Amino acid sequence: MVSQKVTINNPQGLHMRPAGVFAKGMAKFDSDVTINFNGKATNGKSLLNIIGACIKCGSEVEIQCDGPDEEDALKTAIEMIESGLGE
Repeated sequence: MVSQKVTINNPQGLHMRPAGVFAKGMAKFDSDVTINFNGKATNGKSLLNIIGACIKCGSEVEIQCDGPDEEDALKTAIEMIESGLGE
């Protein structure tokens, strides 16, 4: 298992579009991807779960990956978030 903290920099937080980009990007990995925020663990491959977490701009989240391709999954997740998820 690997994890890293990152700050959400999207002006509107993880709403429908960036959450969809993230979930789709993580779906290609075999590893489990979890977003830890405010004491709750959210499935990073589920659009509805990500939206339901209500992650706002400036929030610090921990991305946790566990599985056979965990290093690649974490690297991709952090790069996606730091690049603004297409916004």
